[in-house]
Amino acid sequence: MNTSTSSLSRDASTPLSQQLAQRFAERIGQRLLLPGSRLPSVRECAKRHGVSTYTVVAAYDQLLAQGLLEARKQRGFFVREQASRRTSQHPAQPVSSSPPFDATTLIRGMFQAQANSAPGLGTLPAEWLDLPMIQSAMRKVVAQSEGPDQLALQYGQPGGDARLRETLALRLGDLGVATSAEQIVTTVGATHALDLVTRALLQPGDAVLVDDPGWSIEFARLTQAGMRLLPVPRGADGPDLEVMQRLIEQHRPRAYVTVSVLHNPTGNSLTLAQAHHVLKLAEAGDLLIVEDDTYAFLAPNHAPRLSALDGLRRTVYVSGFSKILTPAWRVGYLAASPERIKKLTDLKLLSTLTTSPMLERAVALCLEQGQLRRHAERVAARLDTARHRTVRLAETAGCRFVTPPQGLFGWLDVGVDTERLAQRLLDAGWLTAPGLLFSATRQVGTLMRINFATGQDPKFWALLR
Repeated sequence: MNTSTSSLSRDASTPLSQQLAQRFAERIGQRLLLPGSRLPSVRECAKRHGVSTYTVVAAYDQLLAQGLLEARKQRGFFVREQASRRTSQHPAQPVSSSPPFDATTLIRGMFQAQANSAPGLGTLPAEWLDLPMIQSAMRKVVAQSEGPDQLALQYGQPGGDARLRETLALRLGDLGVATSAEQIVTTVGATHALDLVTRALLQPGDAVLVDDPGWSIEFARLTQAGMRLLPVPRGADGPDLEVMQRLIEQHRPRAYVTVSVLHNPTGNSLTLAQAHHVLKLAEAGDLLIVEDDTYAFLAPNHAPRLSALDGLRRTVYVSGFSKILTPAWRVGYLAASPERIKKLTDLKLLSTLTTSPMLERAVALCLEQGQLRRHAERVAARLDTARHRTVRLAETAGCRFVTPPQGLFGWLDVGVDTERLAQRLLDAGWLTAPGLLFSATRQVGTLMRINFATGQDPKFWALLR
């Protein structure tokens, strides 16, 4: 993202106070400043921008008049809450308010960020992806579409391209998830798959267990669908099983949505023993487990998957190709029991009719010919190198990893309020991901997510230090 900002101009016809107000207003409008975010104190802001405190007060007054800020006595200035409000509920209690934050913050970051200025990015850098493989697959699909299949001239099949589903069944077998093509439905990315599961298998008002920290967009999506979130603390040892058991006994949740392998943002993966404990709790509480395996290609095949141990009896497996192939191809899929697959397929038909047969066939070709597997192996090796480099830079800068560094993301303790730090780094041109974005209860703290692939620039760590 082009986050760099020019200095306030003393030679411009626009007063300094108005320039400063416009800068904050733009960030609020772009959702780079969240509802409820605290702005720098008057003195801190004046020092940062090299202006008088009078100029800052005048700028804040303009933002107050525009309804973008609110002043809280003895606390400072905050971005005005709209439909949502902060919650201070204990993590063991359900979160039933509106979405915990504006999820478009991270989405905009994914769309706009540049790898060299976004240590908080949620994807691989574009230069790490295999463009020739993607181009070759598309050329082959176009050529094949002129034959009997005529993929370019018709709707896709309700469950998705048959060739891709057959290939996915083999892929899942390599992960230990025994299934058939008939138990797989393709989707417009993994997020669409998660949405289908929510709408087809849950009801508004249901309580749902979620990892905390966890995927912020999923928090917002579930809450908008009317679910009550039950945060389960997630750390180096996986989910807190005692808290999970207590929440199941007290609230009788319908589902648990989790990333069991290379969890976002902690990088943690469940051990075999932890996975067995989770399944035992799910069995006792009659709980549906929605397993999001988005980072499957960055993890070893033998990593314990809940769906493999459970045999898709009370699990639904979700994955996609945006993290390893290209975000531009919105191809995802889910696997479930036959009775659940029917409901999910029916809802897919109502929501999107079908998915793109040409993109799905291209993904099938990448899988069939082993190109995607070889590409994933190259990415994993490159990521290992980047991770070691980023860990060394972070520790030299005085930061501490809360969980052992694994996968694409590191969960980092920097020792200061990362919500306020994110704004200072944004002033310097760096887009980061403060811990607030991954908290189901919007808890401010000293944690942040770092992307090992995009966090290798020593200039960032020097500035952070």
